[in-house]
Amino acid sequence: MIINDKGELLAFKLTAANIDDRKPVPEMTEDIIGKLFGDRGYVSQKIFEELYERGLEFITKSKKNMKNRLLKLIDKILLRKRAVIESVNDYLKNVCQIEHSRHRSPLNFLVNLLAGLVAYTYLPNKPSIDIYPKDLPALPPALF
Repeated sequence: MIINDKGELLAFKLTAANIDDRKPVPEMTEDIIGKLFGDRGYVSQKIFEELYERGLEFITKSKKNMKNRLLKLIDKILLRKRAVIESVNDYLKNVCQIEHSRHRSPLNFLVNLLAGLVAYTYLPNKPSIDIYPKDLPALPPALF
């Protein structure tokens, strides 16, 4: 699933449990530009290069066995906010009731999933990140 800073769904893909999480990323990000933040599980040089060629900067934390690399301050701050996606997952499971393990048919499962995603899009208050500083005059404008 991909969300923006306002918690709105941009893309999602349902895959089998035996599919690598990195495999659907290029397809899901076809129409997205800017910056994409992910966790360590999505670290891949191939994905990074493919997305960068399309104008999408892919930012993740380094794995423990990798060399440290320089990150812009704003990217480092926003990388810490990546946990908002877990809040969105929590909303989908608990508020929109997507997690239900005893469906009687695959079609019933898909209808429940889509209904939950649509219900989420209509929520007035979604988990979000306030990326525009209001009372931080000490930060230089070059960061944004």
